Amino acid sequence: MSNTPQSAAPQTPVPSADNNGKRRRLLVALTAAVVVAGLGYGLYWGVYARHFENTDDAYVAGNVVQVTPLVGGTVISITADDTQLVTAGQPLIQLDRADSQVTMEQAEAQLAQAVREVRTLYVNNGSLSANVAMRQADVAKARDDLRRRQAIAGSGAVSNEEISHAQTALKAAESALLAAQEQLASNKVLTDQTTVEKHPNVQRAAANLRSAYLAFARSTMPAPVTGYVAKRSVQVGQRVSPGTPLMAVVPLDQVWVDANFKEVQITHMRIGQPVELEADVYGSKVKYTGHVAGFSAGTGSAFSLLPAQNATGNWIKVVQRLPVRIALDPQQLKDHPLRVGLSMNVTVDVRKEEGGAMLSASAAKPLETNVYDKVAQDADELIARIIALNNGGRTSAAPQAAPAVTGKAGAAAAVAKPANT
Repeated sequence: MSNTPQSAAPQTPVPSADNNGKRRRLLVALTAAVVVAGLGYGLYWGVYARHFENTDDAYVAGNVVQVTPLVGGTVISITADDTQLVTAGQPLIQLDRADSQVTMEQAEAQLAQAVREVRTLYVNNGSLSANVAMRQADVAKARDDLRRRQAIAGSGAVSNEEISHAQTALKAAESALLAAQEQLASNKVLTDQTTVEKHPNVQRAAANLRSAYLAFARSTMPAPVTGYVAKRSVQVGQRVSPGTPLMAVVPLDQVWVDANFKEVQITHMRIGQPVELEADVYGSKVKYTGHVAGFSAGTGSAFSLLPAQNATGNWIKVVQRLPVRIALDPQQLKDHPLRVGLSMNVTVDVRKEEGGAMLSASAAKPLETNVYDKVAQDADELIARIIALNNGGRTSAAPQAAPAVTGKAGAAAAVAKPANT
């Protein structure tokens, strides 16, 4: 058995004093860097960052204006589709007008007849007045005849029978006069304190025509506002009823941002504070400016379909978020348009706390449309023209330069042009 030498165990190098010192210096430098960074961040937060609140839980919101029919009917034409830009008053949907056309023509004829009948009442005033004058003359003649016969009754030239006949003739003339006066008074009751245009019969017929005209004109549905068509659900041939949503128009020049801040972030927020925003669709290269326009009256969970029941036994506190409305610069929206629902990054400068936490009164500009006013004006003009045509042109309400419009062709021409806003 041979003797083989045993391999020596590896020996651990003993760290030198220089290595320990270098490591100690690195740790000290790292600690100092962390302390300096912490102090720097604390100084940055204390001087600048604490005056800003930001969130990425923010989305573009806007008015979604529904287009709904005011009358029922069958859709025969659709002139706008999703993503299309439409202007206020532009026709979007056309309903069948056959039934409403017949109703309107009947109402036109009824108004014309009412005007002529009322004119007859005024004419009758003159004829009845002439009849009263004639009856008054008959009474005067009968009274004179009776007086002459009574004057010569003593001479025997006139018999008592003739005097009796004269008395009877006077009574008959007086009765005829009374009847004529009553007829005149009865006719004047129908015409006093009014004119042909303001007569109740004419006004009732005019109201019926106005209702029929509105139903006829409303078979064309215009765009309530200028914007982009969205959510079109109507189809040609579909039978629609009043109030059915057919499509929507979104005015993208009137959008805003709903930013959902945590409840601990809104302590120093006030209405009017400046806001800087970024849209994910454009990135950080496009900056929007705006201001705080208002705060929601409740948190999102409070207005949800199924609000949380915090009074139950299994309760876990969750930090709530409150929607804050941010108004945007209209010129920036024009240069870089936004769409409803896009994500936004919002930063609010809360240094100035002079504004109110809630609005004391509504200061928002109302969203309104006047595209339907033209229809009412056209109805009034049509009524005035029919009255003038059947009243011999004597009406203060009739337009001077507007021709009479009656029948199907005239009524269609009166509503052919869309209302302007």
